[in-house]
Formats: sequence, C-alpha cells, structure tokens
Amino acid sequence: MRALVQRVSEARVSVAGEVLGEIGPGLLVLVCAMQGDGPAQAETLAGKIARLRIFRDAEGRMNRSLLDTGGAALVVSQFTLAADTSRGNRPGFSSAAPPEEGRQLYEAFADALSALGPKVERGRFGADMSVALVNQGPVTIWLDTEA
Repeated sequence: MRALVQRVSEARVSVAGEVLGEIGPGLLVLVCAMQGDGPAQAETLAGKIARLRIFRDAEGRMNRSLLDTGGAALVVSQFTLAADTSRGNRPGFSSAAPPEEGRQLYEAFADALSALGPKVERGRFGADMSVALVNQGPVTIWLDTEA
C-alpha cells in the first residue's frame, strides 16, 4: 500500500458540499491499495503511520507520533498514488488494486489505524472529493509498504 502523509493543523474532506470528515491537529493520510496488497499491508501501514515521529517535542524536534500527541487522522482514498508516468505524459493506474479490493483495503487500513487509538475520520471511497488542509511545517512524507 502507498500513502502520502501530511502533518496538518486542520483538514476536511467533502463531497458535493457535504463535509464527510474533519479533524484538527493530526495527519491527513491519502492512501492507495496496490495490486497484490492484502490485509497484512493495511495493518503494517497503519502501524507505521500511527508511530511515525513527525510531531514536535518540547525541544522543537520531530520526535513525537500521532499516538503520543493524541491527534486525529483523516483518511482519504486516492488511487492516483499508483500513477505510472514512465511512458509518456498520460499516467497509467494499472498497478492500483481493482476497485472492490481497493475499497476493502482502504477500510481495513482505516479500521486498523483506528484500533491503535487515534480518532479516524474518512472520505468516501471512489467519490469525487474535495480535500482542504493546512499543512503544518510543511511536513509531507511518502510511504510504501513495498519500499
């Protein structure tokens, strides 16, 4: 699975003007299931993100995790993280998991992250969503369970 994680002071996701999920300080997690991924990758990625030390400690160093800070996570599915731009200018997405598998793994990831303790808000899988955020730092980290 792939994820783009952004440390935020606030974030929200909406569909057609309806807010589906909204958080204060925490992480915006854009996530994509890839071909061959399964529940183990979803669980591994959730654990890595929950424990990723990218929040400032008392000395101002990035030394605290989402679990340490009690922050929340906004989890949004984004199949475009599977983009392959190696041939031409039009990205291909064939390495993304098929839609139903992707939906199941997206839900498994969000459930696994929630089970670790953080409040988890979600977007709507497959929907045309609008995401608004204030990236704090800015801090943006790319994660891939295959890397």
